[in-house]
Amino acid sequence: MSEQGLSNLMSEERHFDPPADLARDANVTAAAYEEAAADRLAFWSKQAERITWAEPYEQVLDWSNPPFAKWFVGGKLNVAYNCVDRHVEDGKGDKVAFHWVGEPADDTRTITYADLLDSVSRAANALIELGVEEGDRVAIYLPMIPETVIAMLACARIGAPHTVVFGGFSADALASRIDDCDAKIVITSDGGYRRGAPSALKPAVDEAVARSPRVRNVVVVRRTGQDVEWTDKDVWWHEIVDRQSAEHTPKAFDAEHPLYVMYTSGTTGKPKGILHTSGGYLVQSAWTHWSVFDLKAESDIYWCSADIGWVTGHSYIVYGPLANGATSVMYEGTPDTPHKGRWWEIIQDYKVSIFYTAPTAIRTFMKWGDEIPAEFDLSSVRVLGSVGEPINPEAYIWYRENIGGDNVPVVDTWWQTETGAIMISPLPGVTSAKPGSAMTALPGIGADVVDDAGNSVPNGSGGYLVLTEPWPSMLRTLWGDDQRFIDTYWSRFAGKYFAGDGAKRDDDGDIWLLGRVDDVMNVSGHRLSTTEIESALVSHDKVAEAAVVGATDATTGQAVVAFVILTEAAGDGGPDVVAELRAHVAKEIGAIAKPRSIMVVSELPKTRSGKIMRRLLRDVAEKREVGDVTTLADSTVMDAIKTGIGSSDDD
Repeated sequence: MSEQGLSNLMSEERHFDPPADLARDANVTAAAYEEAAADRLAFWSKQAERITWAEPYEQVLDWSNPPFAKWFVGGKLNVAYNCVDRHVEDGKGDKVAFHWVGEPADDTRTITYADLLDSVSRAANALIELGVEEGDRVAIYLPMIPETVIAMLACARIGAPHTVVFGGFSADALASRIDDCDAKIVITSDGGYRRGAPSALKPAVDEAVARSPRVRNVVVVRRTGQDVEWTDKDVWWHEIVDRQSAEHTPKAFDAEHPLYVMYTSGTTGKPKGILHTSGGYLVQSAWTHWSVFDLKAESDIYWCSADIGWVTGHSYIVYGPLANGATSVMYEGTPDTPHKGRWWEIIQDYKVSIFYTAPTAIRTFMKWGDEIPAEFDLSSVRVLGSVGEPINPEAYIWYRENIGGDNVPVVDTWWQTETGAIMISPLPGVTSAKPGSAMTALPGIGADVVDDAGNSVPNGSGGYLVLTEPWPSMLRTLWGDDQRFIDTYWSRFAGKYFAGDGAKRDDDGDIWLLGRVDDVMNVSGHRLSTTEIESALVSHDKVAEAAVVGATDATTGQAVVAFVILTEAAGDGGPDVVAELRAHVAKEIGAIAKPRSIMVVSELPKTRSGKIMRRLLRDVAEKREVGDVTTLADSTVMDAIKTGIGSSDDD
């Protein structure tokens, strides 16, 4: 087994063919794979026709200085024009761009493309009044409100790269990002609503700006009406934006003009500023949104539940859907406010037909029970999507059955902040999908699973996921640090992009993501995937959710440590339940994967986007001081876990 590397264990016999009616009318057919394989660059050139170019490009790809790519060389465009103006010019100004739903009851707004054009033009003029010029950076620290989208598009309209900082980040995290990209303006709000109460944002901005003297102004959206401290740098959004002209002529920028910088979170040391540019990013985010979700812009109501502070929100709430002229739902709050059926109520009320969310959220709904979504009419749903981490088969099946009525495709998408857009995914009208597998690379994408020496592994084996060809929406560099870009992503395997994910290629050649390589454990020489052990635990009817980490062990090198949330029917757990779960893992995977210890917890440490912060669990498992918890939705979770650690050890 140790010789097989990451090839252990994952086996799934179930598969689901596309519904016949969806397959018949699908945007993309199997022919796209053949077309892209025959001439990859011609394929991407065809997809570039989906957007409007102010000046045509002369070359699809310049890869003369790898790993620094240039896509659609010589072309010029304006991203905001592509997302807003051209739809209005095409007579679609009355089409709804966003059904915005606030967390407080009855707090909603309907925003048409004409409304959006008016607001974005005014905001662009306001930024110009504040002295923002082409190339200046603007930091955005806002909740999930329409002004977040408007601010991003206003920046894109005038060629000012934005950096959106998730509203759950601390003042320290915000300050480090402002400083790294030298932002001149910060756009924020007094606060937002979180679990039924106003949550302040402005104090964190004040603290961050006090350490960032180069920030000239802070523009503040009035959202909650909370009292805020005021400084000579502050200006109200409504006072400076509302009085501007709604006329603004967008300028065309080079295809490689920087669109935004997004900083990766959850790492120690200096954050990495991922740089995305304009032409290639917009082409791939728009095409993947249209193809992977089989978007019918005339009739679909699309909802991505991510926060715009993450790349999923950038690509699949803002740029991709708006470039496609889609109608989207945007929700401010949490899924359990004011009740645990809020998301399903929104799907019912707005007749959402495409829904895209994270496995962590799905497992939370599983814990709450099947009866909650059953109370709502979800018959409008025709495509479901998963994003953020590998989805375990049990969660996939629950999602398909309870939200999709057991008859809609689930597209399990793999991509990263760095890739900018979806790279590996089923196509809903083509793929016979397997629960838990992202399946195969999309047309036009080169992906492989390789061993330690960089050699492609045979079917049935595992290793490291790499990308073998440049792609349009790829990160161009790390902001201000080309060498770190090379070292981080391109040094492990010559000529291939590697960002740290393990993967298995099954007997059919389909790809299974196994999580981060640092989430792959080496137990007595056997390499085990935390994802597979978590799936085994969740397959037990007493487990609602699980997180597994590897802890240093003097005997085995690493030992498996599991943290589990039990279903309500399982009660509070105890030694018998722990023993039962350990035996279950041994039965499902093998004795080598049996956890050294299992701790029953009430919650797991998660960011507000729903990602489990496994590095914090490793700190606890190895009895180290717990690292930075500022990105957690609830930092007190770690205190509860630390208090209980050790009580569930079972040798």
